[in-house]
Amino acid sequence: MEPISFTINTTTSDTIIKLTATSVLTSGSHEFNNIDEAKNSPLVQQLFHLPFIKRVLISANFIALERYAIIEWDTVQEEVKEQIENYLNSGGELIIEEESKKLVPVEVYSEVTPNPAVLKFVSNKRIVEKDFEFKNIEEAKGSLLATELFNFPFVKEVFISENYVSITKFDIVEWSEVTNEIRSFVKQFIAEGKTVVSENIETNSKAENKIESTETENLDDVSKQIIDILDEYIRPAVAADGGNILFQSYNEEEKIVSVILQGACSGCPSSTITLKNGIENMLKQLIPGKIEEVVAVNY
Repeated sequence: MEPISFTINTTTSDTIIKLTATSVLTSGSHEFNNIDEAKNSPLVQQLFHLPFIKRVLISANFIALERYAIIEWDTVQEEVKEQIENYLNSGGELIIEEESKKLVPVEVYSEVTPNPAVLKFVSNKRIVEKDFEFKNIEEAKGSLLATELFNFPFVKEVFISENYVSITKFDIVEWSEVTNEIRSFVKQFIAEGKTVVSENIETNSKAENKIESTETENLDDVSKQIIDILDEYIRPAVAADGGNILFQSYNEEEKIVSVILQGACSGCPSSTITLKNGIENMLKQLIPGKIEEVVAVNY
């Protein structure tokens, strides 16, 4: 790359000179009226240390300098030109371009759930690969989104699934008072490309520990059937309501199935009806003689 050199040009004002470069210096125009405005230009900061520099204008291929009346340009202009050339040709930065944060185009809308304490905020983009439930801010250490949501004083619990966040609130507010605020927050969080959950996330959730243990156990055939039915028939419907259902255990002697309800399903007034009239009846029909009761274990 050839070294940068400048030609000194006079202007219509005797207090301003124009240094025209042999190559393009920067994109756009930048005007600096004092050293405080020059935080993104190390060169201009140096120029303002000269007692006669009043203003600096940088454009695509020139630098314009305005002086105070304490000195004439013809006594210092060659020295200033040489200082700028030496600085740039030694690798000095003219303008430190601030990287504008590109926002991810995303839409987020709210959905009511059967649980009046829970609202579901749905994104048109996938935000996690699996489900995460956080009962308090301590459990949310591995999730920046959940942690920041718990900073809202009315947020009681957070459940994050593939493309939505279900939030359980305390009774101190009505959803109509805070829905727009939460929706805007979640949308901005996703748009900025922040990490929803860390890869090495750990949880103290009892439910999570139970789930992990069932995955490593040698399950009996009935338990496997129950899991298949939950996955195929029940979980999609429950997810549509902002929640999740997980198999915990099957007691062969008592024929009792224990499940874990998460998100909007946890603590929902209608969850008992759903368990008895929906899930329990379906399991009894599809696995005849093996199921007497389905109970929910909420943590």
